[in-house]
Amino acid sequence: MKQLLAFVRKEFYHVFRDKKTLLMLFGVPIAQIVLFGFTLTNEIKNSRIVVADYAHDYASQEIIRKIEASRYFEVVKSNMSHDQIETAFKTGTIKIAVIFPANFYNDLSHLNKAQIQVIADASDPNTATTLTSYLNNIITDYQAQKAQQTKVPYLITPEVKMLYNPELLGAPNFVPGVMALVLMLICAMMTSISIVKEKEMGTMEILLVSPIRPFLLIISKVIPYLIVSIINLITILVLSVVLLHLEIKGSLLLLFFESTLFIISSLALGLLISVRAESQMAAMMTSQMSLMLPTMLLTGFMFPIENMPLPMQVLSYALPSHYYYVIVKAVMLEGLGFMSIWKETLILAFITTVLVVINLRSFKIRLA
Repeated sequence: MKQLLAFVRKEFYHVFRDKKTLLMLFGVPIAQIVLFGFTLTNEIKNSRIVVADYAHDYASQEIIRKIEASRYFEVVKSNMSHDQIETAFKTGTIKIAVIFPANFYNDLSHLNKAQIQVIADASDPNTATTLTSYLNNIITDYQAQKAQQTKVPYLITPEVKMLYNPELLGAPNFVPGVMALVLMLICAMMTSISIVKEKEMGTMEILLVSPIRPFLLIISKVIPYLIVSIINLITILVLSVVLLHLEIKGSLLLLFFESTLFIISSLALGLLISVRAESQMAAMMTSQMSLMLPTMLLTGFMFPIENMPLPMQVLSYALPSHYYYVIVKAVMLEGLGFMSIWKETLILAFITTVLVVINLRSFKIRLA
């Protein structure tokens, strides 16, 4: 037992002496619990909804007050035209809109039935279905309340219109998210071991004493992965069109430009990990845990970002994949041009530039 306890004590010394092991043992589980605990929820809250009330009567105001009282919606009252509402959807300002016709109360009081138009952004079918379901519940509750008061059965029928994805297919939401996830993981994970592999194999000294400049050395590491990533991008797009029947509504050239920008930022992230890592295993684990989970959970294609606490929302805005996902949805699904995504493009370009500069400054020309 004394020998056993001695070896157990020795192993404890090894574990607590190694800071990386401690981080893997305690930091990763905590990070996973925090990320999954705050993001894994099917409930959608605080979604911006435009209410266009052309009736301005007692019945429409009662329903609007019920919508305002719900924690699922953030109501914006505005008598927008249909063109203005469609523009708001394209810019991502709103997720859903409700339109009360001018004769709403008249139809309800004389015919005991009326219609409300509901327009939802179905590029994310799960969110659109959930939000329309919330609205249906509010309207049903109002109908039951009025029927109990007047003893007359009222029927309010929501006329639902789904934009961008009327069939509520999963592919329009799934494909942009998969593009962001696949490109991020391939670029970052592969480049994360590129430089540290040279250190482990003992060939880094040869590269450093060679005539090639450090900047060109980094570029030579990036180019093969850039080409592979572009091939992967083409493969994803072809499969999306051929197998999933997903139409690319926007400019293909613009999509390739934005994708190349995102690929470069992902490659820069991987190189940053590789420059600072001490081993291939550490680089691989760091790239997986620090990039894969945030890309899956905080990009927005699995869970709505507005549902998350403010710190998680701020963290999501620091990820290049967040802006790339917004760009791909806008170009592929909504057919928008550069003027609609210039802010996201500028932020993505800024992040890429910062990462490249950090890589150049972090790259050491001496091993000691």
